[in-house]
Amino acid sequence: MNAIPFNKPCILDDSLKYVSEVFQKGKLCGNGDFTKKCQTFFETGYGFKKCLMTSSCTDALEMAAILCNIRPGDEVIVPSYTFVSTALAFVRQGAKIVFADSETMTPNIDTSKIESLISPNTKAIVPVHYAGVACDMEQIMRIADKYGLWVVEDAAQAVDSFYNGRPLGSIGHLSAFSFHETKNITSGEGGLLVVNDDRLLTRAEIIWEKGTNRSQFFRGEVNKYGWVDTGSSFLPSELNAALLYSQLIHLKMIQDRRIALWNHYFRQLDDPALNEHIVLPYIPEYATNNAHMFYFTCRKADARTALLSYLKDHGVHATFHYLSLHNSDFAKNHGLGGQYLPQADFYTDNLVRLPLYFTLSEDEQTYVTSVVKEFFRR
Repeated sequence: MNAIPFNKPCILDDSLKYVSEVFQKGKLCGNGDFTKKCQTFFETGYGFKKCLMTSSCTDALEMAAILCNIRPGDEVIVPSYTFVSTALAFVRQGAKIVFADSETMTPNIDTSKIESLISPNTKAIVPVHYAGVACDMEQIMRIADKYGLWVVEDAAQAVDSFYNGRPLGSIGHLSAFSFHETKNITSGEGGLLVVNDDRLLTRAEIIWEKGTNRSQFFRGEVNKYGWVDTGSSFLPSELNAALLYSQLIHLKMIQDRRIALWNHYFRQLDDPALNEHIVLPYIPEYATNNAHMFYFTCRKADARTALLSYLKDHGVHATFHYLSLHNSDFAKNHGLGGQYLPQADFYTDNLVRLPLYFTLSEDEQTYVTSVVKEFFRR
């Protein structure tokens, strides 16, 4: 068995055709035909009010922080167990990050703890749909409405996943998706800002267009355009958009394959002999599984470390995931750390991610799970 990498980006047979079309048209910069096609795909397919393609999910989150009018002294509630961009986008606007713990059943934010973290300075809540599995958005929106807070869904991993039948990314005031090469669908680097609140629609376009009202000008709504607000160069190139579009039109096929692979892992590891050593992923009743990743947690941290080493020695590139942000050097150096967040630390120390990508074969999966079983038998 050849070495099995953790990830291979999804590249379909017709991807080159769409990318070549960009060169033939001679327009490489952003906001061209493929950018518009991608945005329309999400707006019509998922009912998102307004979609704006970005160069990364980090860019989309930074736009969200600007749109929420985050200023120095404002507080933003963020799960500790997440990628740094979730917090960094708001830190760049001057926010103080208030870290929340994870649930016991999933790495998602513990909604029962959110209300205790709210202060008069709280401006926003940023739930992260870990592994594409929904946070309890009804509870989060209820809290946000009660205190007048913005909700920004970090849906980086959550394309084509749902909460009680509603697409993730459609529930918060804003949301951000990622199309990094590790995601279900990819443009190499790329992201998407979703604007669901009417109050933010016009300003979102201006921020996206480097602080100008250029989009309004091209629609004939103003007779000239100029610098009217803050913003930046958030647009991806048409090459990125074309690559993404070549996968969006095959989204169901990609998702069906990934879900089949996820289920195969689950069946092979759902073994009574393993139950004393690992805990398999849990999908709440209100959530769907988009098979973004397959993870489990080891019951003991030292077992996780040894297992990853054993898998690597046998040609399987599995990995851990986030390091709790409240324990990061940045948090400690900026007075943001020091909390007791046991579940975030548990996932930091115990979570294992197995290889999962579109071209992974079931024979390769069987080999991966056989190595896991062999490790625990030993």
